[in-house]
Amino acid sequence: MKVLHVITGLAAGGAEQQLRSLLPYLRARCEVAVLTGHGVVADAIERSGVPVHHVGMRGNRDLRAVGRLARLMRRRRYDVVHTHLYRACVYGRLAARLANVPAIVATEHSIGREHVEGRRLTRPIRALYLASELLGHLTVAVSPTVADRLSRWGVPRSRIVVVPNGVDGAAFGFDAALRRRTRERLGLPDGAFVIGGVGRLEPSKRFDELIRALPPFEHVVLLLVGSGSCESRLRELARATGAERRVIFAGESPEVGALMSAMDVLAAPSVEETFGVAVVEALASGLPVLYDTCPAVEDLPPGSAPGARRVAPHRLAAELAELAELAGPPRRMPPPEAVRLYDVRRQADQLDRLYLRLLGAAPTEE
Repeated sequence: MKVLHVITGLAAGGAEQQLRSLLPYLRARCEVAVLTGHGVVADAIERSGVPVHHVGMRGNRDLRAVGRLARLMRRRRYDVVHTHLYRACVYGRLAARLANVPAIVATEHSIGREHVEGRRLTRPIRALYLASELLGHLTVAVSPTVADRLSRWGVPRSRIVVVPNGVDGAAFGFDAALRRRTRERLGLPDGAFVIGGVGRLEPSKRFDELIRALPPFEHVVLLLVGSGSCESRLRELARATGAERRVIFAGESPEVGALMSAMDVLAAPSVEETFGVAVVEALASGLPVLYDTCPAVEDLPPGSAPGARRVAPHRLAAELAELAELAGPPRRMPPPEAVRLYDVRRQADQLDRLYLRLLGAAPTEE
């Protein structure tokens, strides 16, 4: 069975990292098509031996990308096309229909209440999404929260299936030697208390709240992992609050596990999330987590993620200060039940079975 995963870009965002983590565990023979750019995740996927096809899309209205995708699909004769993220879903499903691909699946990673993938949700955007959804056979929601939002948008429940995101817990296990090496690389002293923030530097992630909540202790450092449109504004805020030397912008990185080993707590102040992969990764690393919104935790039975606590925004500064004051030698908790429940192998198995069910017959062989 041959599967083409179509994704908008391959920078180090949550959906992109999720695809990279998933590919080694799928039984299907997979390839990837990326509409725009390249990025560190594309490099990592190619190094793993999975082909990455670059479509070279220029802007949101480059309709030539549809033709290029359709030709690739006809030439490579895929059994399944699986799209990820808004633009890839719109263009990828249309191309797959034109190429007569037998099964067309989309995973919805980033639908919010008022935004989709960081852009304001408008009536035309919603209409285009619903029209393109009809070209596919099924839409995968990464959480029940996303499934509910899709249903409210107008996607029939019969066309939605929930397959939660997966995490390779072993890749995020705490490593004391890796912690030392990563801290040395970042220029962090042994006694530093490191607050971590992981994700795109965009308004919805509210990393500005972390800078404002940074405890006024010299040994406390904020480590932000990711890139985005707010980086310059966040740097200016760090300067304005006098915390410039205590905020490290690590940029995009495919080695999030190493950076989490260097942290002492993960803070996730995002007001709106569709899953919360970074929270689960941090739990796999044994870190305590302070979050505002996280369906990955909230959708689980009580007690599944004891290291994660919901903290109201007005309490964030006090909670971080308390943790920093109590800091001693690095301590790690054992990974909770949530990490097992979100094991990437379970996700891969569900998707492999979904592909076969949609095909309804033996897949073609090359």
